Amino acid sequence: MDLDKMQQMLSQVQAMKSQMDDRLAETVVEATSGGGAVIVRMNGKKELLKLTIAPAAASAATSDITMLEDLILGAVNEASRKADDAAQSNAAGMLGGLGLPGF
Repeated sequence: MDLDKMQQMLSQVQAMKSQMDDRLAETVVEATSGGGAVIVRMNGKKELLKLTIAPAAASAATSDITMLEDLILGAVNEASRKADDAAQSNAAGMLGGLGLPGF
């Protein structure tokens, strides 16, 4: 393979990475815990966009902050898993067009 073809391929890969980053930034996932007591929104790049705590959960936290912390952790971890799934789906969709084995 000559150097020009390798540079073209590298350029295509860099363009695909940029597209994937853009898609991940636009992808939004949401997760809840405690029956909606805590709601987390995160983008596909795992940036936390919004955290909502229901007033009842905040009131209950005055006597048991550990419970609220656990609900927040659960919602953030679930949103993170959903963001991972979205990233894998986006990558598979983009790489599938290249005809690579396993994609």
